[in-house]
Formats: sequence, C-alpha cells, structure tokens
Amino acid sequence: MQLNNLIATRPRKKVYRDGDLAIKIFEQGYPKSDILNEALNQARCEDTGLLIPKVQGVTVIGGQWAIVMDFVEGPTLASLIKSPSDPAMGDFVDQHLLVHSKKAPLLNVLKHKITRQLSSYDLDERARFELLTRLESLPKHYKLCHGDFIPSNIVINAKDNLPYILDWSHATQGNASADVARTYLWLKLNDQLGMADSYLDLYCQKSGVKKSYVQGWMPIVAAAQLSKGIPEEKDFLSGWINVFDYE
Repeated sequence: MQLNNLIATRPRKKVYRDGDLAIKIFEQGYPKSDILNEALNQARCEDTGLLIPKVQGVTVIGGQWAIVMDFVEGPTLASLIKSPSDPAMGDFVDQHLLVHSKKAPLLNVLKHKITRQLSSYDLDERARFELLTRLESLPKHYKLCHGDFIPSNIVINAKDNLPYILDWSHATQGNASADVARTYLWLKLNDQLGMADSYLDLYCQKSGVKKSYVQGWMPIVAAAQLSKGIPEEKDFLSGWINVFDYE
C-alpha cells in the first residue's frame, strides 16, 4: 500500500488514498482497543444495508495501526449545500432519517456511553445529577445513531451518483433525537450558512418529532461532547448545559 496521497488530516490520524482504497493511519500510542472498535463499528453498520465504505482490513504499517476501507470519490454535501434552503439540505436530512430507520443491535448503547461521559467529566455535582436524571427519564430507543452526522461525512459517489455515509467511529444504538441534537450543535458551532435551525426544522417536519423533544437532549449531548476536551468547543458547549432551558 502506498502512503503518498494524503487526502485528510484529523486529530491523531491521517487518511491516504491508494487507488480504490482509503487508508486511515493512527498516531503511535493511539489506543488499539479504540482502533479495533472503530473497525468493528463500521463492519456492523455495513450489515444494515446502508451505503458506506466497506472495511477491507485492519493492519500495522510502519509500526502504526491502520484501517483499510473502500475509497468513495465524489463531492461531499458540505460542498453542495449553498444555503439553508438548498435542496441538498433535504438530501442531508433524508440520509439522517435513513440511518435512524436501521438497527444494529450489537453496537454500544448510546445511553450507556453518555452516562460514562457525564460521570467522568468535571461537572458541577448538581448539574451532573440533573443531567443524569434527565437522561434516565428519556425514552429508551435502539435506533442506529451515527454520532457525527455532518455534511462533510456524506459523499455523492461519482460512479453511481448515490450518497455514501462516512466515519462510523462514533456509531451507537439509541434515541435518534440525541443524534439529531449532536448534529444541530455541530452545525451551530461550525457552519457559516445558518444551516442549524433549517436542519432541525426540516428533520422534525419530515420525522414528525417535536422540536422541543430534540431540544430536551441538547444539554445532555453538549455535556457529553464537552467530556472529549476539545478546547475550541468548550465555551460554546458550556452555554448549552443548563438543564432547565427546555423544561
């Protein structure tokens, strides 16, 4: 495998293209269990029938762990959505609804993951109690949740003009509204086009889910995301951790 065509750089990992393959190389010291779990997550999501790059192998290259998968060539929805009312926004929402229509019963449970995140993060004890209490009170669903559903993770394959969904490292099974809340918060923080509210309105319109129900997840999801310790997200996410905002 050739590692001379770098196509993406992420924290502690790089992605190279070698013909029809994408090779994700992890930094020295990256937890092996996390790498193997990422590959397993993606393989389990393949079984749902969604269009996603297939894992072709897990290996070690030059002393660094790597996941080898199919390379999907084409524009991302991030490059195609030009405004909040762009028809491509509808495609983005439709793909998220499609993900939530699937089940992957062998994936980790989202509620359990969030509980671990809230328990480990240095939160005010009263806020932690309120967030965990709210989390426990919310309905237990077992829908496929992507965990990082953003426009740059949907590629329109140049070969068949069909949308393929990338990056399943955070996939879980749980309540779809938590997954929607995560996408909304990411768009609110990162998007310059004002897409977040249009995305949420359209998702709720198409799914029949009440906006207030999704909003009820936002303080919980914001606190869980804070536990990842990304400095540039801290101030923004901290502003969402008011457990009384949507009472």
